Amino acid sequence: MSDSSTETDTRRPWALAVFLIVTGALGWWAAFSLTLDKFAILADPEADLSCNVNPLVQCGANLTAWQGSVFGFPNPLIGLGGFVAPIAVGVALLAGARFATWFWIAFNVGLAGALAFVGWLIGQSLFVLGTLCPWCMLVWSVTIPLFWVVTIRNAREGVFGMRLTGAGRALTPWIVPITVACYVVIALMAQIQLDVLGALT
Repeated sequence: MSDSSTETDTRRPWALAVFLIVTGALGWWAAFSLTLDKFAILADPEADLSCNVNPLVQCGANLTAWQGSVFGFPNPLIGLGGFVAPIAVGVALLAGARFATWFWIAFNVGLAGALAFVGWLIGQSLFVLGTLCPWCMLVWSVTIPLFWVVTIRNAREGVFGMRLTGAGRALTPWIVPITVACYVVIALMAQIQLDVLGALT
């Protein structure tokens, strides 16, 4: 193997690529499962969905409410298309692809939009519908770290300008704590609003 090949392999972002593939695949699977459940409800409004555990933990209410079809079609279809992006980017990175700055910015904007939409859906689920949809929570769980990992990576690599590279490097070790903090905030909101622990005991 030549020195140039070795250098390329060393610089290849294996961890980021695998992370994108795994989180994208989990998000896609959750969207696919929700799509199947939506089909089941359309075929039989009284269908017993596997995700309906009890009145609190269920996806039926989310799928049948207007919040489940914000743009006139079922939200899971957005996930089926959207989660292909991180999978494709991850596979391309494993193959040695290098993307232009504009691509990383566009990818980041897409993830920011996804995070904003997920944040709105979380609020609707907790404060309006009063439910915890298992597949929806999986989507939340992967969208949050996807946004932070890519955003901080882009800052570190100078995608947003060289002035933010220092902030990106400083925040890199904090990606996991930041993600966990987001999970904790959601869990606390769910407990305060829905008394999750009391409902499950």
